[in-house]
Amino acid sequence: MAFDKVKLLALCNTFSQNTLMQTLGISYVDAGEDFLTATMPVNPGVHQPMGLLHGGASVALAESVGSAASMLFTDSEKEEVRGIEISANHLRSKREGMVWGTARIIHRGKTLHLWEIRITDEEQRLICLCKLTNIILPKESSR
Repeated sequence: MAFDKVKLLALCNTFSQNTLMQTLGISYVDAGEDFLTATMPVNPGVHQPMGLLHGGASVALAESVGSAASMLFTDSEKEEVRGIEISANHLRSKREGMVWGTARIIHRGKTLHLWEIRITDEEQRLICLCKLTNIILPKESSR
């Protein structure tokens, strides 16, 4: 099956409706054959009490984009993606603006996908570096 960027982005944004991704303002904006990028606004809705981007919001962006990216390599009719481990290094603070989370595949196994997610700001400064492991499971109806 040929890669269809427009279809993938539309699918990811549709799946995000009425979820945490919509609550945080996450929007999928770019994709390639080995990456997926989403944006998230930095505003009081994603701040911690000191007025900075909450580390948990960064992790939510990373897991959202990394899990959706595994859809690039799965058959959504027969398989489901589940995140099983995530780590994050918060390297720079941010008070306002926008961040971009880009997931790039590190390992593409039959049952495990390993992703690196780089969260950057408008000036491409690295805000957070994450690693996400997803497991690919057969859908309940396929088991």
